[in-house]
Amino acid sequence: MISYLHGKLWKVEDDRVVIVTNGVGYDVMVPPIVRATFNGKRVGDDGDEVGLYISYYHPERQPRPMLIGFNREAEREFFERLITVSDIGPTKAIKLIICPIHQIAQAIEERNSRFLVQIKGLGPKLADKIIAHLYGKMAKFALIIESEAPPCLPQEKEDYAHQVLEVMVQQLGHKRAEALKMIQETLNRNPHLSSPEEIFEEVYRNQKK
Repeated sequence: MISYLHGKLWKVEDDRVVIVTNGVGYDVMVPPIVRATFNGKRVGDDGDEVGLYISYYHPERQPRPMLIGFNREAEREFFERLITVSDIGPTKAIKLIICPIHQIAQAIEERNSRFLVQIKGLGPKLADKIIAHLYGKMAKFALIIESEAPPCLPQEKEDYAHQVLEVMVQQLGHKRAEALKMIQETLNRNPHLSSPEEIFEEVYRNQKK
């Protein structure tokens, strides 16, 4: 069984990458949060050296095994716990991990189904099922430190958060990771903020407390 791959980055597609090691190219599916880390990397004959922790599956009805890649061992472990929830197979779980792992884990531990249903493909019933099955088992993953991770938000909210982030970094002098953490915490507490101005005001209030 393959548990880790290290080699040359040969190709990057929307939902997968190809890694060449010892002359063999491995097709590895990756969740959106992992895929985003390959932006800007070189591919092909002079591709960057990369490494991924691998979850290996070979379903009976599928002609070839699935290799699913993660940047951290803890991400792989989170994924493998997620697919223990009924109605969530490997393919669906890959698509659901559009947020930093610690955000999803925190929402489960706080029984925050309102946060979970923001994830495309995750409705209220499935969110409740995930919480019921995994509550009390996610504290470890909620502590993962992920600097400069993208917020898990609907597209419109993500655009607002990006505007606020750029102003805080470029005009107000905040470090990017620090500003992003402040914005994420603000939006987690108040997901109904509906403009950059409202986000700025709420961030400011939170820092005064």
